[in-house]
Amino acid sequence: MSMESRAKILNRAKPYGAVILLQFGYAGMSIISKFALNQGMSQHVLVVYRYAIATVVFGPFAIAFEGKVRPKMTISVLLKIFFLGLLEPTIDQNLFYTGMKYTTATFSSAMCNVLPAFAFLMAWMCRLENVNIRKLPSQAKILGTVVTVGGAMVMTLFKGPLMHLPWNNHQESTRSFIKQDLVKGSLMMASGCFSWSAFIILQAITLKSYPAELSLTALICLMGTIENTIVALALEHRNSAAWSIHLDSKLLACVYGGIISSGVGYYIQAVIIKTKGPVFVTCFNPLSMVIVAIMSSFILAEIMYFGRVIGAAFIVVGLYLTVWGKSRDRPESASDIDKVTPTDQQMATINERTGISNQEFVALDVAKIRPTNESV
Repeated sequence: MSMESRAKILNRAKPYGAVILLQFGYAGMSIISKFALNQGMSQHVLVVYRYAIATVVFGPFAIAFEGKVRPKMTISVLLKIFFLGLLEPTIDQNLFYTGMKYTTATFSSAMCNVLPAFAFLMAWMCRLENVNIRKLPSQAKILGTVVTVGGAMVMTLFKGPLMHLPWNNHQESTRSFIKQDLVKGSLMMASGCFSWSAFIILQAITLKSYPAELSLTALICLMGTIENTIVALALEHRNSAAWSIHLDSKLLACVYGGIISSGVGYYIQAVIIKTKGPVFVTCFNPLSMVIVAIMSSFILAEIMYFGRVIGAAFIVVGLYLTVWGKSRDRPESASDIDKVTPTDQQMATINERTGISNQEFVALDVAKIRPTNESV
């Protein structure tokens, strides 16, 4: 295999490797944040510290590396950044972490699997995703989205028998599970996922007028910090102790969330969106659920049901169908259009109207693509 072929394969594999790495980062955040919330940390304060750290860390990088290429800030771009900070850092994060308090890390990750469906429909409506239901790739994307959501519903509604894992204390896990409210948590996280999908679509639109991924990431984190501070002060004004932080799991959740999930996550997401589109980013989201399910059974001793394993299998199938359809669903290339030749009747009409014979027509067509001495 030549070096050129290897380079092409590497370039094609980069978006896949980046989005898989992104899901591992999100999975780690689910585990760490759930542990911090179990220790009594306020979810609203967690979000404020998370985005404040992301702003402090990534702001200088944006100034240093994109100072000369950063587009001019306009009122339109500023309004988009305001709503970007409102949709995901504020609405989604607060709803997601509040819903996580009522459920488990695995369940919250499973609920996020409705994200590809929301993003696919929004991208379709905003004409950011090509869909032709008469073509097989588009049919695969639609079917994959339906199967993915179906798998998430199976995980949510169907428990099945308990899987006896030797490292879990089933009695303790069951007692903690009784205290939870799956309905309330599900509604909050589903609403958060809808907001998250809108964020991804708006991010794709904003990148067209403000194509500076690092600067946009820093500005979103800054706007998220301001808006979340207002929300946290309103909800935690009687609990000043909620703002205290120490060298423990709470600080780890803030630092990890700010650097990995918010800073690195938004930047990688923006780069992938510019090359592969918003749906490509979201269709890998189910992978995070599988990672969290495995990790949480070890770290948080969460119980595992057979129904959730079946749901995860459906999600993997749906993910494969969506990715396959996305990789095959490409617009017609110029070479495909060039293959279309006129029929004999059309050629006769052309000859009659122009007075050019078939041989002369071919000669003219060849002359258009043959390099001349001037062009060389």
